[in-house]
Amino acid sequence: MSKRVTLAFTGASGAPYGLRLLQCLLLADCEVFVILSKAARIVIGTETELSLPAGTGKAEQALRDWVATDKGKLVVCGLEQWTAPVASGSGAPAAMVVCPCSTGTLSAIASGASDNLIERAADVAIKEGRKLILVPRETPFSAIHLENMLKLSRLGVTIMPAAPGFYHQPESVSDLVDFMVARLLDHLGIEQSLVKRWGE
Repeated sequence: MSKRVTLAFTGASGAPYGLRLLQCLLLADCEVFVILSKAARIVIGTETELSLPAGTGKAEQALRDWVATDKGKLVVCGLEQWTAPVASGSGAPAAMVVCPCSTGTLSAIASGASDNLIERAADVAIKEGRKLILVPRETPFSAIHLENMLKLSRLGVTIMPAAPGFYHQPESVSDLVDFMVARLLDHLGIEQSLVKRWGE
């Protein structure tokens, strides 16, 4: 495997971003550790036709079927699976993305809470000086949200709101999703051909 990435889904709107990123990571032959909050499962079912069953094994297979590729390695971790590699600095991947990232999760990460595996994995990424990207999808941002983002940015966390551009002249919702996913892949150092770069 060329890269190991932790990908967390939380309860913010924007499930298509995370699912498309998962597909692209697997197509790039990455090993992806997926963590789903309880609210994320509800949002995924609301925003897409994907219904995730209970249990990590069944959810893993449902995600694998949804992204429609046998490439890469997919591991779904339980929200309280403290023995998962992502929970320890000695075993966690070099990069983590929370996409979409709820402002509640953003707040918990900013405060150092480690009440579930998503928060713990993010805490590990910060303490180990590894890449952590948060993709908040909220509007408008309150002063609390902005202060939390500033605090995390000063710690080296990349804050990348789900705010797609239009200079590539999108013709569909999928084009807008791909814009954000392309930026995420760029920051993860993974080659992408979803969207042409400025000037190309």
